[in-house]
Amino acid sequence: MYYDELATTMDHLLQDGKGILAADESNGTIGKRFATIGLENNEKSRRDYRLLLATTPELEQYIHGVILFEETFHNKDEHGTPIAELFAKKGIIPGIKVDKGLVLLANTDDEKVTQGLDGLTERLMQFKKLGAKFAKWRNVYSISDHTPSLTAMKAGAEMLARYAACCQSVGIVPIVEPEVLIDGPHSIERCAEASEMVLHELFHALFVHQVELENIVLKPSMITCGKNAPTFSSPEEIADYTLSVFRNNVPAAVPTINFLSGGQTSKQATINLNAINSTGYQPWTLSFSYGRALQEDCLQAWGGKAANIAKAQAVLLHRARQNSLACFGEYQETEE
Repeated sequence: MYYDELATTMDHLLQDGKGILAADESNGTIGKRFATIGLENNEKSRRDYRLLLATTPELEQYIHGVILFEETFHNKDEHGTPIAELFAKKGIIPGIKVDKGLVLLANTDDEKVTQGLDGLTERLMQFKKLGAKFAKWRNVYSISDHTPSLTAMKAGAEMLARYAACCQSVGIVPIVEPEVLIDGPHSIERCAEASEMVLHELFHALFVHQVELENIVLKPSMITCGKNAPTFSSPEEIADYTLSVFRNNVPAAVPTINFLSGGQTSKQATINLNAINSTGYQPWTLSFSYGRALQEDCLQAWGGKAANIAKAQAVLLHRARQNSLACFGEYQETEE
């Protein structure tokens, strides 16, 4: 029904060497980020910060899409131009985070599932009118001795698949985000095992709900050990395990895998993406959809002060460029 529309958006999101900026932090999350620079979390400071991102000169060289939070779609610059439109004019198409956050899943060991399917089609239509071309839904899986459980994996996969089917039915490309959390002391082998099962359940559910794999973006975690492990996995190990798990579980029909940074530092996320892209041909585009790993240095440089805007934008552009190089396996640490 919306085949041409979906295909046009996918073509845009498949440009080599470009990735997606995740600027969809909820008001609570951005409040934590603002606290690190001593900035009050109110609508004005959130608008000012996202305006800084939208007006970064030349960002479109390395970024082709941006995920926005609902509020940002209603924010405008001083001339009355919506922030989403400012991005779109640069060739950075806007997308919308549509999940409604996590709730505890009954009969599990404190595992969570994402809510937000009620009224989803109507909300998608509303944001489509405001310029959204794609959407995002995140589900999380924790690794412990007892988790992720089959209950959580099946429930999460079902939610992600129903959301993706909803998106495609109204001509919006779904970003499908099964995040295997980096918290804990687990080994990289344990993460690989959990991720295999999560992806297996996910693609089964997508098949059941007749989601067109050619018109989705997969946004997964890289395969790493937990951040409390004695020593963190090397980039070579991460590339090895990540590609092995994805080759076994992600059909080649999926056009692009845009990794989330999920707790890695800005530099780590770039180095690991570079290692993954240094291993030769893969059936998918392997790119990035980073939030904190693109924004953290920029936020610190800005510090909430108008005088620092140009400096902060230069920092953001630098990070985006390093990740663009990593998409080709051409990133050099000496360039930092």
